[in-house]
Amino acid sequence: MGYGDAVDGGPLTRAHAAQLDRADRLGRFRDRFEHGDGDRIYVDGNSLGRLSHDARAALQATVAEWGTRLVTGWHDWVDLAGRAGDALGAAALGARPGQALACDSTTVNLYKLAGAAVAARAGAIVVPADDFPTDRYVLEGLAAAHGRELRMLAGDPIAPLDVEAVAAAAQGAALVVLSHVNYRSGALTDMAAITPAVQTAGAFVLWDLCHSAGAVDVPLDASGADLAVGCTYKYLNAGPGSPAFLYVAERHLPELRSPIQGWFSQADQFAMGPRYEPVAGVGRFLAGTPPVIGLAAVMAAAEMLAEAGIAAVRDKAAALTGLAVELHDERLAGLGFSLGTPRAAVDRGSHVSLRHPDAWRICRALIEHANVIPDFRRPDSIRFGLPPLYTRFTDVWDALDRLAALVEAGVHERMPAEAARVT
Repeated sequence: MGYGDAVDGGPLTRAHAAQLDRADRLGRFRDRFEHGDGDRIYVDGNSLGRLSHDARAALQATVAEWGTRLVTGWHDWVDLAGRAGDALGAAALGARPGQALACDSTTVNLYKLAGAAVAARAGAIVVPADDFPTDRYVLEGLAAAHGRELRMLAGDPIAPLDVEAVAAAAQGAALVVLSHVNYRSGALTDMAAITPAVQTAGAFVLWDLCHSAGAVDVPLDASGADLAVGCTYKYLNAGPGSPAFLYVAERHLPELRSPIQGWFSQADQFAMGPRYEPVAGVGRFLAGTPPVIGLAAVMAAAEMLAEAGIAAVRDKAAALTGLAVELHDERLAGLGFSLGTPRAAVDRGSHVSLRHPDAWRICRALIEHANVIPDFRRPDSIRFGLPPLYTRFTDVWDALDRLAALVEAGVHERMPAEAARVT
């Protein structure tokens, strides 16, 4: 039984959701994660993924290795950023070996790749006006430092990016930065269509994969992408603050140079010479010492995703979010909610945005009175992130059922209206 047939044709009952769980070919992965309180429903994996037993074992093994080997461990650890990058490339990014690194944070990697692209080509920098803040902030600083125009691309955040609009904005630009999945709405952009349109206009395209890596198929090589960055603590479940990743298409490595010249990208690293000369490959985008302990969890995450298969993960993501959309229409639309996510599965990532004028208080009430953990994004969005490796269809049904019951009873009206710093 396929997910799509069951979700589209069956009644929206909990028994139906349980039937989907019994038929779920990825269901076996759920028991490989920590779940804590058995009554808690966690739908915030788009912010921070659950701890897997695989990651815990990898972390413990690496700590033990540190304890016994000390500095001699560097003979094996020194190339770990590249090995982890290749593992992510194969499992999650659609990238051949030698083009990806697991290192630093998303923000630092964005600065490195965007800085390299702007130094290599003349022209403006383009980014959607509603893109994730760190992307816009980094690009604002680079535009000011290089004396470049910063073009803000307008659009409907609920709809996937329009190819023609992006291509028009890319005219005369050096760099276009786009999110594969919109962080607020979950809208999925057609990478294969937009990438050549931007390149024809003469610009590099840099993809932010934070909300797609590990949840949907990412066709970096197949689409001809130039550059990409992303994190590993969401759908890849490598832990809070785990190392991010970057991708540089092999054809661009000779022309691009990182603006952060660190000793781990030096051609003859241990010669300790007076002048900097970057290595020939993607390692030229390394900077300082790699976080070995964190990279152990990244490797475990990549191995688990490879075992599951990204195609199966994508299929389940579409089905989970599809069930959430149908439950919204049946249970929430009459309670003042509106859908802030595309309805077509092909246009969605793995999270759903539920909009309501009183979203902040509803979100707090869900956490404090219904034991459901979503997150909130200003001004009016409650995001339900549904990572396929550990989310059940009954989790989706129960979370939406608790949400509807809470709002019907007016429980949220007793919550304070002031938003906290962490939302």
